[in-house]
Amino acid sequence: MSDHPIVHIEIPAHNTKAASQFYADVFGWKITTDPNFDYHMFSAEGGPGGGFVNIGEMGGVTYKQGELMVYIGTDDIEASLAAVEKHGGKIVLPKTEIPQVGWFAFFTDPAGNRVALYKVMPHS
Repeated sequence: MSDHPIVHIEIPAHNTKAASQFYADVFGWKITTDPNFDYHMFSAEGGPGGGFVNIGEMGGVTYKQGELMVYIGTDDIEASLAAVEKHGGKIVLPKTEIPQVGWFAFFTDPAGNRVALYKVMPHS
């Protein structure tokens, strides 16, 4: 994954079910729900998928209305975070596991934009 593609986008909402229904109705996005987390996910043809997160505090991070979270794919979160810091960014949330799914981390770039990294967990 050396090209570091955008792999996931999260859209904050007060009502994630209603938000997911809006995007399904307007754009025809396919919506699925992870029952373990009540996480509504979308698939958009030709682009990365994503999900809808509740506005507020979750896992040590605050999700705010109007602040979409972009996830960049990486093969090595630690190396990517080291590069972020080397070039003036700051780590907001270190590498964190999503059980049986993968890992993520949040950082801010020098302009203050919050961005995420993601690495999928290999499945055997």
